[in-house]
Amino acid sequence: MSDLDVGICNVTLSFGDQLRLDIPSLDLDPKRSTMILGPNGAGKSLLLRVMHGLSQPDTGTVNFPDQYEDRARQAMVFQRPVLLRRTALANISFALRVRGHSSQDARRRAMTWMMRAELDHLANVPARRLSGGEQQRLCMARALALEPKILFLDEPCASLDPNATVAVEALVQDAIDLGVKVIMVTHDPAQAQRLGSEIVLMHQGRIAAKQSKLDFFNSPQNYLVSSFLAGKPLLSNIKEPS
Repeated sequence: MSDLDVGICNVTLSFGDQLRLDIPSLDLDPKRSTMILGPNGAGKSLLLRVMHGLSQPDTGTVNFPDQYEDRARQAMVFQRPVLLRRTALANISFALRVRGHSSQDARRRAMTWMMRAELDHLANVPARRLSGGEQQRLCMARALALEPKILFLDEPCASLDPNATVAVEALVQDAIDLGVKVIMVTHDPAQAQRLGSEIVLMHQGRIAAKQSKLDFFNSPQNYLVSSFLAGKPLLSNIKEPS
């Protein structure tokens, strides 16, 4: 593992007698967007929580380059929006004030991101009255307003209709264009192809493959990748990718 990579080393995590994560080694390029694919129960969301420090592994370490090490420079958006009982604008400005911004600066920054998320006309509406797609865009805007160096996204479009998905993906692309390291869990290979630069496939709590987007979709690393892309169930045990 290079000091310049986002790296996982010897990470395991069990619930009772069930091994849920078993990752001897995984290195992610700090400058490229990473999409994590896999069937339900593969451990994708759990891996994301471990990387962000929300779940502690039984063994192993997660290492970040110096510019990503500070947890205050990391942000996460979940599959289900997590919002305060405040207006849409206040959900962003409050988070900024907690980070030390003045009330005036927090409001200005919050409004800037409300506009980028095309939510400025809903600034004074209670956040929990927004539609599901609007709530998820608000969560994205709040995360990006904090100017993270690394952004973890746990299936942010899983419950959204196609139009809402396009709007959320536009904010993900904004983050990528701003140079934010995006690590995103998705169940949708087409979405991974649109937004990803490197693709990780998980199966049974392990890493089945890691490839560049071009290679993943055109030169699958192993039969598990081919089977996943063909929509076939992944039933067999796996070996670590070479």
